[in-house]
Amino acid sequence: MNTALSVLKQYWHHDQFREPQSSIIDAVLAGKDSLAIIPTGGGKSICFQVPALLSEGLCIVVTPLIALMEDQVDELKKRGIAAIAIHSGMSYRELDIALDNCIYGKIKFLYLSPERLLTELFQERLKRMKVCLVAVDEAHCISQWGYDFRPPYLQIAELREIIPSVPFIALTASATKLVQEDIVTRLNLKNPALFRKSVARQNISFVVRRSENKERKLLEILAKVKGSAIVYVRSRKGTKELAAVLLKNKIKSTFYHAGLTYSDRKLRQEEWITNKVRVVVATNAFGMGINKQDVRVVVHMDLPENLESYYQEAGRAGRDGAKSFAVIIYHEQDGLNLRKNVLQAQPTLDFLKKIYQSLANYFQLAVGGSKGESYNFNLEEFSKRFNYKPLSVFPALKRLAEAGLIELNEGFYRPSKLNVLVEKTKLYEFQVANEKFDPLVKSLLRMYGTSIHFEFTVISEKQLAKALNVDVNEVITNLHHLRKLQLIDYEPASEMPQITYLLPRQDAHYLPIDSKKMEERRQLNLSKMEAVIQYAEQTHQCRMQLIQNYFDEDTFAICHVCDVCIDKRKKDNLAALEDYRSQILYLLEKPMPADELEKAVSPEDSELFVEVLREMVDNNEIMYDAFWVLHKVV
Repeated sequence: MNTALSVLKQYWHHDQFREPQSSIIDAVLAGKDSLAIIPTGGGKSICFQVPALLSEGLCIVVTPLIALMEDQVDELKKRGIAAIAIHSGMSYRELDIALDNCIYGKIKFLYLSPERLLTELFQERLKRMKVCLVAVDEAHCISQWGYDFRPPYLQIAELREIIPSVPFIALTASATKLVQEDIVTRLNLKNPALFRKSVARQNISFVVRRSENKERKLLEILAKVKGSAIVYVRSRKGTKELAAVLLKNKIKSTFYHAGLTYSDRKLRQEEWITNKVRVVVATNAFGMGINKQDVRVVVHMDLPENLESYYQEAGRAGRDGAKSFAVIIYHEQDGLNLRKNVLQAQPTLDFLKKIYQSLANYFQLAVGGSKGESYNFNLEEFSKRFNYKPLSVFPALKRLAEAGLIELNEGFYRPSKLNVLVEKTKLYEFQVANEKFDPLVKSLLRMYGTSIHFEFTVISEKQLAKALNVDVNEVITNLHHLRKLQLIDYEPASEMPQITYLLPRQDAHYLPIDSKKMEERRQLNLSKMEAVIQYAEQTHQCRMQLIQNYFDEDTFAICHVCDVCIDKRKKDNLAALEDYRSQILYLLEKPMPADELEKAVSPEDSELFVEVLREMVDNNEIMYDAFWVLHKVV
């Protein structure tokens, strides 16, 4: 008989669960509704995947991030687990086939975006599915008090009316008490079992470093902290420029942002994961779904807009439990810049109406139509055509999404897919009568098997071209021709951002936007911004304790390893500080790297020693040369 542990070993090759995974799994298997708050890297997915594999039927997983959804489906398939994803970027026929496979096939996990839940097509098929569990990932999105509110999440609870006896599990990395209460209420969780793992990460030293020269300070940090690193910056241009600075200083680096092609993003991500490059300089588009255990330092060159985002991004350090660092490099101007950026990201209702009308003109949509339809969207082209600044358009689109009018999917890669529409005999007759297309059809059947008759199958035009020894454009042209003949349904690869109309196209003058709620969201965003600035500028409270308090986790404990805690230890250990300083000056009669110097001193308090080194560099008592060897300043 299978047990939770045997399933974990069989599919994930782990010998034991992390806390509190086992308790959550037991609650789900007992049929209880559950709310699990587990910090980034804590293994949330295991909490619903393992009990679903031990239960008869299908697990429905609701998640808002299409790129992450596709990644998780691919990961499950690699483990030999049948999974499928449906989202707004799919055609009606592709959805139709996918949902039928959930009824008649052996699909174990159905991932879907929340706006798909209440479509007539999904609800009719849901009644015929045998569902064992509903998992709501990123559950904070259901709360208007959360940092990433998504109106379609409010509709999830209506599934209860269709599948009333199926347990629900809601999962998120962080949530204040107000957000927790909202999740329970809005999902209609029945006497839920609450599992909340402390947000405290004892192996991460949270640090804010003030500097007039941020690039120089970053180089110092990377010289002192060995190992894999993520450096977050605000702009796409900034990722490229900073990566170039690191390369110039002989630090293997790459850059990553959503504007790169899928193949470029995948290659750069893989180079970093396999440690071919040490540092990835990225926008916040990087990191979701990436489970790299050995990240030693995460550096933010710019302030994020809220502590939720910062905690999630910083939490990508030290997943292996080893000592790691989360550093903000801060300049006085940063707080002013953040206030300016966040205020600019709070558009007026009149501006929202203008953008909404411009979208309708851009897509040429009539009032009352287009509900559920998705359209490729080019931000630069749209802004240029209607004379907007892209930096003002994007926040407006986010507000329209928060109002439940549209869904904005920032570019995700959708590979080419193909499904044969005709029976095998008719396809064979076509091959006999059309010798030109026979090699292509044979190659499709040979490379992708009979599954292309029953479901949309991912194909590679390049592989087909190589097998046929022809140009890839010829393959694409012929596939389009077969589609026109209605022999196949062919969807070429795409990675364009998309806008989906969740409501029929409205009259822009009468948009159903609650101005009171819009102002409440504005004030919430501003207060979250101020919390980030306060975190960066304050120097009296333990940083981990401050983060715990922000998430309503009351504690008197301090971490002992953040910069604030170390500063307090310095004041209490003046003798040790002077001893370290003397030893450093003595030993640096002969220049040496920082790690060799630390071994030579062998300090009882390593964090305190590193802090002394930093202060001595800042005070120009010692200095790094071009090869990051320390010298005494004469």
